[in-house]
Amino acid sequence: MHPLLSIENLSVDFITEQQVTNAVKNISLQVNRGEILGVVGESGSGKSVTSLAILQLLPQPPANYKNGRIIFHEQDSLPVNLVGANSRLIRAIRGSKIAMIFQEPMTSLNPVMNCGKQVMEALLIHKKISSADARKQTIEWFEKVKLPEPEKIFSRYPHELSGGQKQRVMIAMAMCCHPSLLICDEPTTALDVTVQKTILNLIRELQQQENMGVIFITHDLGVVAEIADRVAIMYKGEIVEQNTAFNIFNNPQNSYTKALIACRPAQHPKNESLPTVSDFMGIEGRTDNPEDQGRKVVENKRHEVSNDHTQERNDSIVRVENLVVKFAGKLNLFGKPKSYFTAVDDVSFEIFKGETLGLVGESGCGKTTLGRALLCLIEPTSGKITYNNSNISGLSKEQLIDLRKEVQLIFQDPYSSLNPRLTIGDAIAEPMKVTGIEKNIRERKKKVADLLERVSLSPAMINRYPHEFSGGQRQRIVIARALSMNPGFIVCDESVSALDVSVQAQVLNLLNELKRELGLTMLFISHDLSVIRYMCDRIMVMKKGKIIEAGAAEDVYYRPRNSYTKELIEAVPSIPGK
Repeated sequence: MHPLLSIENLSVDFITEQQVTNAVKNISLQVNRGEILGVVGESGSGKSVTSLAILQLLPQPPANYKNGRIIFHEQDSLPVNLVGANSRLIRAIRGSKIAMIFQEPMTSLNPVMNCGKQVMEALLIHKKISSADARKQTIEWFEKVKLPEPEKIFSRYPHELSGGQKQRVMIAMAMCCHPSLLICDEPTTALDVTVQKTILNLIRELQQQENMGVIFITHDLGVVAEIADRVAIMYKGEIVEQNTAFNIFNNPQNSYTKALIACRPAQHPKNESLPTVSDFMGIEGRTDNPEDQGRKVVENKRHEVSNDHTQERNDSIVRVENLVVKFAGKLNLFGKPKSYFTAVDDVSFEIFKGETLGLVGESGCGKTTLGRALLCLIEPTSGKITYNNSNISGLSKEQLIDLRKEVQLIFQDPYSSLNPRLTIGDAIAEPMKVTGIEKNIRERKKKVADLLERVSLSPAMINRYPHEFSGGQRQRIVIARALSMNPGFIVCDESVSALDVSVQAQVLNLLNELKRELGLTMLFISHDLSVIRYMCDRIMVMKKGKIIEAGAAEDVYYRPRNSYTKELIEAVPSIPGK
């Protein structure tokens, strides 16, 4: 039997006036019907380029298919080489026979069309059904992907949904036409672990029902271990290892594969530096086991890590008292709200100087709203927020500028938080210019270069625009911009969710290093409980706007008291034997 999709010696270059970039180098892959192939690698390793090449979504130029074929072979149909296929044939295949779930839902959804109509559009184009049937099927799919109040979600616009809810709309849109091949490019990145587990089960269930092939691209090795039948590891545009999921995780052969497994935060005690891929790949002629080397790296760095956050725990830097944030619902004829949605419901807590407080909960539970309220980006309905013993409600414009030097936010969606018309150098320098830090251009440019190096990006990229970077690289740019202000308090809103584990390890080490050097205090919002446990001193669990459990990170993670917390922890995907 022929494979559903066969990639044969594919090479893709990007040609610009300055240089030629070899994005994909002679890769060969096969996906069979009824099989899930996991593709894992660093940001910029060529994973997304490969998936976009399958659907011929790479603009030519600058993309150039140097060599290779992509053969799509449905049952009872002649094989088709997608490379060079005419546009009419490609349009007939896209969405109907090969569907894709993109990495960033906000940039993939039309902001001026409600969510239901966007899914209906795919059904009406490919499935010759009436509008009434398309609406009915859309609502059924919203139910399948566990969206709350599907009929209301149908009429809402993307900006009215949380990040996880937008991603679920994208999943419904991709699956609604029952494609033969589904390409998932980081489809669960924005989802909390309980919804992620539901979506993974749904993808597996549909794949088995439809005998569908799936290419599952992700940086989460736990997800790959849970869902994939086979795994391909990509590094710098090449496939360095392919095998069954069991063999990849239990008997990896390539040093890079071993490095990816070793640098997961779930495996390491708190306050120990995570080993990174460079620790594994940068030493020539090593004869010892890379996993052992990773442990040695941790041991060697252990003396660098202090535990200063416990010394001033009686000195709170942020205090929240009875905080309530409500949003108006539908308006009556006189423009008055008929109802309110309570996003944050009577929340009180403290964050101590030098401490990292973790906040975890499902999408839409109020985590992001709470974080933005702390930064005066959202006006609380009631309650009190103090920073360094000063009430920060109702500040003037000048006072807010001063506050911005002290408090910063690392956004969840890096693309929508970067101005597409500014180079990344200008984007990072802009806060310094507005607030008067590093007064001349030369000093700002030097600091921008230093910040790029600190987040593992080359200073030579300073004049590039956001669209020229991968999702993970854009997230690092946003982190660098937040750090440009030398803040004392940072709200990290899913700040490592878009990063593969190797880069995630670098960023987490960087954040810990900055905590020690600058005495940073953080509110760390994440759906990844293993990262929360590793990074945070205390954890708060949020559900429907309320804090339902709080305590020391180790206690909450290993000895949860609340049944909801237990569900969250049980839903965390893990690598077999790890």
